[in-house]
Amino acid sequence: MDKAYTEPTIDEYLRQRLMPVEGSIPHLPGIEMYGNSIPAGTVGGDLFEYINFQQRYDLDTRIRRARTRADEFLHPPSSAAFVRNSVDDHVEWLKSRPNYTPETETHYREAKSSEQVRVAEDLQKLYTMAGVLIVDAQGHGIISAKIASTVHDTFHALMLSELDWHGRTTPELFERINLRLAQSVTARNALGRIEKESAREIATMLYGEIHPRGYFRFVNFGHPAPLVFSAEYLKFMPIPRDHMVQFLPLGLQIPDDDPDRNRYFSMEPRNRRLHASDIAELTLMSPGDILFLYTDGVYDGYDEQEQKQLENIVRDHHGQPAKELCNALLEHAVREDDVRRRSGDANLIDDKTVFIIKRT
Repeated sequence: MDKAYTEPTIDEYLRQRLMPVEGSIPHLPGIEMYGNSIPAGTVGGDLFEYINFQQRYDLDTRIRRARTRADEFLHPPSSAAFVRNSVDDHVEWLKSRPNYTPETETHYREAKSSEQVRVAEDLQKLYTMAGVLIVDAQGHGIISAKIASTVHDTFHALMLSELDWHGRTTPELFERINLRLAQSVTARNALGRIEKESAREIATMLYGEIHPRGYFRFVNFGHPAPLVFSAEYLKFMPIPRDHMVQFLPLGLQIPDDDPDRNRYFSMEPRNRRLHASDIAELTLMSPGDILFLYTDGVYDGYDEQEQKQLENIVRDHHGQPAKELCNALLEHAVREDDVRRRSGDANLIDDKTVFIIKRT
């Protein structure tokens, strides 16, 4: 007799939702990757996810649709009364304007068709790319897990729109996530901040895309900076911090030119929205080079002695697969937690995430 189905508790549900799925690891030529998370309790506020574009999205169908749109946008419908799409609809509006000319319609249709040609080209590039999303919500309980889940859901909802109309991620996606996590002037928001207590829940986020030949482009909202280990020099390489743009954690800083700026609290002014130039870039130059991403439960990004310990672990395991290196780093972090417990600093224990990208 089959066992009766038991509904998971909210803790169990969120933990399963936030844990990585090994079966979704992207396989890119010349690139090996692996990551894992260990929550500090039954559930935590760390989330990381492989963005396997080929597995998650039907790229072939999307490319065909973009090419169909490119042709359809370019040519008027056979019947003037038949509106097939948003371009036909806008053309009908153009015709109602006093300054309308047939050339206006032609130029508009050519521009919108050209956009879809580019969408198809950018979608094609996703076959050789992969993404990684890392979120660290402050704390390590069920509320933190809910915050991380909110970022996850918002990201994926917006990604669908990005691929439909751009064929790639754009800076606007991250500005929208940032606004989604901001504190509303008139209502409590997703982070559940309590105005009377001046409490501000915080979530950091790093999203990056790995390209062929070890090229990594990423946007960083308050997350510890990545580390790059050189297989040639057997050490972490210094990276000038002015080469890596970092914004405040999600929701804390709203750009001054956002149309809803006055509807949200902002800790500091930011005079403009995110630009493509704000997306940081790192490159794994040689075979064996390693990109090390993590949350502050593993390393806060500043302690030089701790960084040296991590460097030694990477050096000892750099010739092994990414999975073994990831596990070695997490095991080190767990041992450090044992030290904290013995010294009475158990309150400093946090969720731990490690993600390794290795050029083979």
